[in-house]
Amino acid sequence: MTHRALHAQRLIALFVLGCLLFSFPLLSLFNTGGTVWGIPVLYAYLFGVWIGLIALMALVVERSTG
Repeated sequence: MTHRALHAQRLIALFVLGCLLFSFPLLSLFNTGGTVWGIPVLYAYLFGVWIGLIALMALVVERSTG
């Protein structure tokens, strides 16, 4: 398997992971009335997952170029 194909597979896997993490059944688990450090749980989850996905994508891209 070429390095480029492995890189593409990792990015596709991250895309699928993002789709799963932002799907309705999982989001409904965090749609509660609670807060985390004053931030509603749903918003904390959304932004936490978003930051995590961006960090993982940056890691994949940086490893493939360096």
